[in-house]
Amino acid sequence: MAKRSMVEREKRRIKLSKRMSAKRESLRNIMKSQEASMEEKLVASERLQKMPRDSSASRITNRCAITGRPKGFYRKFGLGRIKVREAAMRGDIPGLVKASW
Repeated sequence: MAKRSMVEREKRRIKLSKRMSAKRESLRNIMKSQEASMEEKLVASERLQKMPRDSSASRITNRCAITGRPKGFYRKFGLGRIKVREAAMRGDIPGLVKASW
């Protein structure tokens, strides 16, 4: 089980990222545009750097919905590898069976 504080930190990051995504995207577009002057690009770059680090989408870590474990995460199920295995053994995931050959 992950620390509660780590799970809450991830939730805060997700919320902040969603709230600031439009602003970050507009600043990035200014920096990439051919029409913008060099001064405008520098101002956009500085404003982007002054934004909170946690507002970046790349700082979000996928975590298991049950345990909060950050590693061994299956996107398809939203669970960690251990919980996917347990759910498969119980038959909670339709069509997923343990391999045997």
